[in-house]
Amino acid sequence: MADLAIHRGAASRVLAATCISYTVVLLDASIVNVALAEIGHTLGSSVAGLQWIVNAYTLTFASLLMTGGTLGDRFGARNVYLTGLTVFVLGSVLCGCAPNLATLSLARALQGIGSALLVPCSLALINDAYPHPTRRAAAVSLWMGCGGVAMASGPLIGGLLIHSFGWRSIFFVNVPIGLAGVWLAQAVERTPVERTASSRTRHVDLPGQLAVAVALASLIGVLIEGHRLGWQSAPIVAGMTISVAAWTTFFVVEFRTRHPMLPMQFFRNALFSASTLVSMISAFVFYGMLFTFSLFYQQARDYSALDTGLAFLPMTAMVALGGLLSSRVVKRLGVRESMCVAFALYALGALGMSFATANSPYWLAVAPMLAIGMASGFISPAATSPALGTVDRQRVGIAAAVLNSARQSGSALGVAVFGTFISTAHVFQAAMNLILGIVVTLSMFAAGVWWMAARAHGSR
Repeated sequence: MADLAIHRGAASRVLAATCISYTVVLLDASIVNVALAEIGHTLGSSVAGLQWIVNAYTLTFASLLMTGGTLGDRFGARNVYLTGLTVFVLGSVLCGCAPNLATLSLARALQGIGSALLVPCSLALINDAYPHPTRRAAAVSLWMGCGGVAMASGPLIGGLLIHSFGWRSIFFVNVPIGLAGVWLAQAVERTPVERTASSRTRHVDLPGQLAVAVALASLIGVLIEGHRLGWQSAPIVAGMTISVAAWTTFFVVEFRTRHPMLPMQFFRNALFSASTLVSMISAFVFYGMLFTFSLFYQQARDYSALDTGLAFLPMTAMVALGGLLSSRVVKRLGVRESMCVAFALYALGALGMSFATANSPYWLAVAPMLAIGMASGFISPAATSPALGTVDRQRVGIAAAVLNSARQSGSALGVAVFGTFISTAHVFQAAMNLILGIVVTLSMFAAGVWWMAARAHGSR
């Protein structure tokens, strides 16, 4: 009984530390969206510049996540987690001090590096601390729920901070929370897995890492800058060529190398493949809509940062609730049916938002935003736990990194694609209606993919 109590105490410390880190990562993501108009006004940025402020972070996060998981498996999840959280805090300080758009984007990239190290290692620590599937699912749900709470409170906190102290304060608020996470993680004892981690022989796939970083950066760069420079201009054509070549190189390297950063054998399991795809689609539609709605409220409806934070509150609050309730709903309804219902909520929410215009009453958007938030909060933990259960425990770090990389890649693509539609449209409402139509189509597609994969795997 004493040993069991000690184990539960250690597991609780692991969960507390990782929840802190995920909280600060998602708090930063949601706060930045309500600050876009203020940052653009201060630094003289266009829509494309605002896209880079968001995507400098998500691009770095996405491209380095799988390497972060590999480093965690090789050097120990606790060690790499602490390094990542420290780098994130440093990046936040630099963001708050940035004198121009270029410096701010570089500091956001540093935040992305820190997040890429700490997020997969957070899931690896949770997986080791909670070996039983049911308890692990509950822990992952709580971890993501805490992130959802941060996302829910982020817009409101951001609006209050910007109103009182200016947009730079939204980055400085990460510092005390991040330092609290570092302190908690230092108190976590090394597990037997951690003690042998430094002796592992897993290698960092440098060619694959370089190829995927170039592939993602060139693709996002083309999408963001295509309208401004011209889709047939030399830089854009060169970017397209580089992106295709880099993606081709990446997959060739991953199939041929002995130590790939993206183990292709993971995708032999239909459930893991489906989890990766639906996670990417969910992030694509949610973060793309978050960026779109931020411009909708601040530009089309002329809301202040505080008013925008309040407008987002129904959606972001439901993200938190969806994450906290995910494991209970899956246990009662089954992962197959509940996930399909969640994507149906995405579609219904998008349809409902099509009735919201610059002059319509705000209450018309409340129910659709509730549906969108619930879907996003539910899908992430519901897709993560089954996927981690399909791989060996020794490789859970890289598996978690694959899932999170898919989410961050989807997030970056959503902001880039939807931002392009907004930049090229003469009327904001026309671009928003097109975006919402894409959301409906992708949501129905994702529901169908998940239904077939879960049924083939034998999941209820």
